[in-house]
Amino acid sequence: MAEIVRMPKLSDTMTDGVVAKWHKKVGDVVKSGELLADIETDKATMEFESFQDGVLLYIGVQETKSAPVNAILAILGAKDDDVQALLANEATPIAVAKPIATPVIQAPAPVIVAPVIETKVAHTTTTTNNDVRLKASPLAKAIAADKGININNVKGSGDDGRVVKRDLDNYNPAASGTHTVYATVGEESFTDVPVSQMRKTIARRLTESKQGAPHFYLTVELDMENAMAARTAMNAISEVKISFNDLVIKACAAALRKHPKVNTSWRNEFVRHNNHIHIGMAVAVEDGLLVPVIRFADNKSLAQIATETKDLGKRAKDKKLQPADWEGNTFTVSNLGMLGIDEFTSIINTPESCILSVGAIRQVPVVKNNQVVPGNVMKVTLACDHRTVDGATGAQFLQTLKAMIENPVTMLV
Repeated sequence: MAEIVRMPKLSDTMTDGVVAKWHKKVGDVVKSGELLADIETDKATMEFESFQDGVLLYIGVQETKSAPVNAILAILGAKDDDVQALLANEATPIAVAKPIATPVIQAPAPVIVAPVIETKVAHTTTTTNNDVRLKASPLAKAIAADKGININNVKGSGDDGRVVKRDLDNYNPAASGTHTVYATVGEESFTDVPVSQMRKTIARRLTESKQGAPHFYLTVELDMENAMAARTAMNAISEVKISFNDLVIKACAAALRKHPKVNTSWRNEFVRHNNHIHIGMAVAVEDGLLVPVIRFADNKSLAQIATETKDLGKRAKDKKLQPADWEGNTFTVSNLGMLGIDEFTSIINTPESCILSVGAIRQVPVVKNNQVVPGNVMKVTLACDHRTVDGATGAQFLQTLKAMIENPVTMLV
């Protein structure tokens, strides 16, 4: 008997999916466990396997088109099964696939290029009005017209202020307050780019988070001298290279263990205190931002964290992450320091209570032992949900984080 295959919900935030590629065509025999299609979700492109045997009788969503979760994706059954009868008996309306819009380039509007004369009030005005007639010789008028000069702005040196030829020969537009501006040469055009599933979800979730969670921000500056020296020493013996971001993740995990109120989430009727520490790591990808998770980060060594962050970062960029890789974070670190950003703020990745924004390490003059010497500093900003974390709680967490990064050995205790 024919069975309907529906658009699966492949992530907790997925509302609709795009069929990136069909691996079978109508009439093909499909075995349970065989790859049926690649489906683009809001976070990754995932392989979708068939859960039953049969012949592919009907495709409900064509490649590059989208459909909501639970819409008819395909129908599998015996070769002679009546597909139309099954569709007619479907209790819910058949979801119509929405085509992804093709980029459209607006036809350029012609721009007329012509000099535009902007005139300021001249220091001597000889403009005509109802009572006064402009005095100028016919030759002066002809010269002014030929040179494109507004003769009303020319100070005459003839009898009774009459404008004569020598006035046009000696005329300086700058001195009279007049200058010529040319219109910009160019064409107006634009391109409409379809919004990806990932970007739709990012827009929705960040809007909900920013509007729903009352944010406040705390910033501290860290002395990175000891951290830089420690990282150099560790990388000299470690099989995997440890980054500054790995140090920050490890320090956050250790600080969260000391300040459990930061490792919480608002759940409307209660506040959830997480006993485990899962650190989300914001990763920029082509379509937006993904947050894979380093689980139980407080129980892992720096080398383990470094290995995991590199693997998760690569799989995020390759769209190879699975739902288990991005779910369940209790705290997030977002680092733009490698892009040269000194300081910034982030939107909380709800339902978490906090997110840490990490800036670049900068070499600046600092005061040590009452002397100004070269130093290396880094600013971090903690965004907090005021429903769960108060200012003093966030400040105490940052002070512990600061102490650990400025003295890396303390985070290993």
